[in-house]
Amino acid sequence: METVTVERVIDAPIDEVFAWLTTTTNYTRSPLALRCRLTRRGETAPYGAGAVRSHLWLIGWFRERITRYEPPHATEYAVERSWPPSRHEFGRMTFTETGGGTRVRWTTRAEVRVPLLGAALTRVAMRPVLNRAFGSILDAAATALERT
Repeated sequence: METVTVERVIDAPIDEVFAWLTTTTNYTRSPLALRCRLTRRGETAPYGAGAVRSHLWLIGWFRERITRYEPPHATEYAVERSWPPSRHEFGRMTFTETGGGTRVRWTTRAEVRVPLLGAALTRVAMRPVLNRAFGSILDAAATALERT
């Protein structure tokens, strides 16, 4: 199991950054995300707790369920199904106001589920790919939201 954490400070108000990054359709502004959609609305907000979202990235397909939604400070999710197959313990985004905007910390803990090779594939392939994918989405958010 590997933990991946990517952080950025985005020069925009926390409410705007939270709204942008919890709206999965925005992820397609990253060149690594091909199709992202909300397949089931959350209990109290479209992307709130209970929401289900589907992502098709260059690295695979993921169906995620939002498990925590506390605007504008945190959201968490669990990957319910994926291809390639993975085991996922948690995913979390936290948002903190800073003097220069909003600090976003995106963390996930997962591994590739392949007999015998899973740990090595997770470390050598999944970890750097997730770093790049998360970074690309955070960069897209910065481009869309930062003040000029």
